[in-house]
Amino acid sequence: MALPRNLLISALVIFGLIGGVAFIKKKTAARARAEESIQTIALEPNRSNGIVSSTLAEPVRNKLDVSDEIPNVDRIWQLFALDSSKLPIVETISYTSRVPWLKDRPAWISDYATQYATSRHFIARSLNRKIDYFTQKVSPGDRFNVFKRDQNIQFHLLIDLSKCRMWFYYCDLDSNERVLLKTYRVGLGRIDSKHASGYLTPTGKFILGNKIAIYKPGTMGFFHERKAEMIHVFGTRWIPFDKEVEGCSENAKGFGLHGAPWAVDSATGQLVEDRSKIGQYDSDGCIRLFSEDIEELFAIIVSKPTQIELVKDFHDAKLPGIESGCNP
Repeated sequence: MALPRNLLISALVIFGLIGGVAFIKKKTAARARAEESIQTIALEPNRSNGIVSSTLAEPVRNKLDVSDEIPNVDRIWQLFALDSSKLPIVETISYTSRVPWLKDRPAWISDYATQYATSRHFIARSLNRKIDYFTQKVSPGDRFNVFKRDQNIQFHLLIDLSKCRMWFYYCDLDSNERVLLKTYRVGLGRIDSKHASGYLTPTGKFILGNKIAIYKPGTMGFFHERKAEMIHVFGTRWIPFDKEVEGCSENAKGFGLHGAPWAVDSATGQLVEDRSKIGQYDSDGCIRLFSEDIEELFAIIVSKPTQIELVKDFHDAKLPGIESGCNP
């Protein structure tokens, strides 16, 4: 039976509207997917020169930090606190020049450093109540922190090559627990597809060595077969890789952690730190840190066994121990 003409026209109009809405939704979804694809490509590193633009890299890191719940903390101050807020791996002692482990002379800060396997830089910062790693003026009764002698600890550094981030843990080997101390921004080696890691910086686990260096004005050395003052290359501290442990894409030799390079400012004639190098893929493979960060790290880890793990993504890490409830 034939439908009335008006009813037929109305049905055609309704079906036409439904089809139009579906077509618009399909086009909108396609445009969204295209825009998402374009955004992803725009945020990729510039592989022609191996440098990530800071205007692009920072939003990527923030997005990952939030969505993936990647930890970001700073508990370093608790290593130097003299009250109950201090971490359980340190203890507060009072200075006296007469100590049971020395019979023939007064004890100096260096003697306390040796006795407690704590660096003089660590003791100086605690003693001075500020970021001063060199002043070691001490009087009887002055209080400062040292690492507990009966605490079996080692340090673990984890670097995510894709995010230019480093996480600093201490590990209690007796309780098999780890505690995150701080997250740092770092600079890494240039992007290079010829290397297994995809960067001049290797992947894998390494042990850090003890052939460390502290900048002294005028100290010269050789870099790329040219004589140079070391602060222009390695900043104020140097901590080398020593041995390969597991899954290493390169030999340990030649790699290390150090500060950002310094240069003479043309306007003032003074040495200034090139802080733009942090958060970038610009080194020959070493890990760069801001001067305040490498000096802080140096003061803490140089007196204890330290392992460094480098991965392409934070979630690929094989961290030692179990995350401790001591974490915030």
